[in-house]
Amino acid sequence: MQLADLGSIKLHYRMDGDPRGKPVVFANSLGTDLRLWDRVLPLLPPQNCYIRYDKRGHGLSECPPAPYRMGTLVRDVELLLDHLQVRDALFVGLSIGGMIAQGLAVKRLDLVRAMVLSNTGAKIGQPAMWADRIHAVEQGGIQALSQATLDRWFPAEFHKTDDFHLLKHMLEHQPPQGYMGCSAAISGTDFYTPTSGLRLPTLGIAGSEDKSTPPDLVRETVDLIPGSQFQLIRKAGHLPCVDKPAEYAAILTSFMEQIGHV
Repeated sequence: MQLADLGSIKLHYRMDGDPRGKPVVFANSLGTDLRLWDRVLPLLPPQNCYIRYDKRGHGLSECPPAPYRMGTLVRDVELLLDHLQVRDALFVGLSIGGMIAQGLAVKRLDLVRAMVLSNTGAKIGQPAMWADRIHAVEQGGIQALSQATLDRWFPAEFHKTDDFHLLKHMLEHQPPQGYMGCSAAISGTDFYTPTSGLRLPTLGIAGSEDKSTPPDLVRETVDLIPGSQFQLIRKAGHLPCVDKPAEYAAILTSFMEQIGHV
């Protein structure tokens, strides 16, 4: 367990693989922590340096009062990567993590040489929808919307597995202020124009059964970036690194090899 004191925030992070290897940074979804990638990392090339972190209000990172802004979430990981002296990373962002990836690439191309935009969009949902979810958490905690969230995240057959129950526990034990804060950040974000100006190797990954960020949204987002690629994982939901880890790792590895990031 490592905690980086970045002045404005203390973030929990973890490094795996070869610390001298090429950096790969993972940013996970709303309501999850860095354990989201546990099933994928052992399947990736061991010579890279894999960096995971808990965004503010999640996992073991500090949890300031809600609301948050997307620019603040981008600034947090920018400070973390500067703190770790990381440059030219492959940034893998899932859901809100994919929005953070887009924002960081627009701001600091010296930090991001390539992106994987997984189960995400340049804009996700509408402000009224996020306001309803924030209100639900204010009134009843994350448990008030956890079942509906998990129904959107995973295909029905996955609900019978042990991994599903572990994810349910992870979701329901995130700090409510962090969940509400990051929901507000998503609500206020529209990256269609800035993302369309990006020019870097980009791969989009979608799950065919994802009801939170459907494949068409992911494809529409990565299509903003010339030369981008798109991969659809069949029978996967919003978190394919959890319900289809082997396929997810194979796609990531192929992309790393293609862009020379191994």
